[in-house]
Amino acid sequence: MSEIPPCPNCKSPYAYPSDSLLMCPECGHEWNEEESVDDTTLIKDSNGNTLQDGDSVIVIKDLPVKGAPKPIKAGTKVKNIRLTDGDHNIDCKIDGFGSMALKSEFVKKT
Repeated sequence: MSEIPPCPNCKSPYAYPSDSLLMCPECGHEWNEEESVDDTTLIKDSNGNTLQDGDSVIVIKDLPVKGAPKPIKAGTKVKNIRLTDGDHNIDCKIDGFGSMALKSEFVKKT
């Protein structure tokens, strides 16, 4: 029997087959295992490289931070990013600033 992948919507490991679809009991999402991943769900950096959770990136331009006296400088390395949905699709921690949300168009993968 083949390994059933986790739910692409909520990452629940409890997905089960139902007819030709896979179902998630936690969020109710239904999907076809045969369908490939959409390019719309992939998050890419400024150079077009696909980003994943845990990657390290470098900020490519000075980014002003609301409420902070100085911007995040170009060349700042950010380790162990976490991808999210929304306009600012990278959550991370930056030394000297703390938790931040960044847009993927302003970083490049290292």
